[in-house]
Amino acid sequence: MQNAVILINAEKGRIKAVAERLAEVPGISEVYSTCGRYDLVAIARTRDFETLAELVTGRLTQVEGVRETETLNALQVHSRHDLETMFSVGL
Repeated sequence: MQNAVILINAEKGRIKAVAERLAEVPGISEVYSTCGRYDLVAIARTRDFETLAELVTGRLTQVEGVRETETLNALQVHSRHDLETMFSVGL
């Protein structure tokens, strides 16, 4: 599993539309609108690095209104949510 945080700047006046479109893209699990240097933060979860690369360089570049991205590829995931998921399936 590959996880990444994708920082996104959108064209002026298009943040909400870009966020809604990104949320529909397979491989994107969440999209947050933010204030500060970036307009949006998308969380990507893919089965392998090749799928992540296609998502970032192929699919995201086709979303109208995306001006620029910066991808932070996760090395390790530290999440209480993941622990709760494990316990809910009986592991």
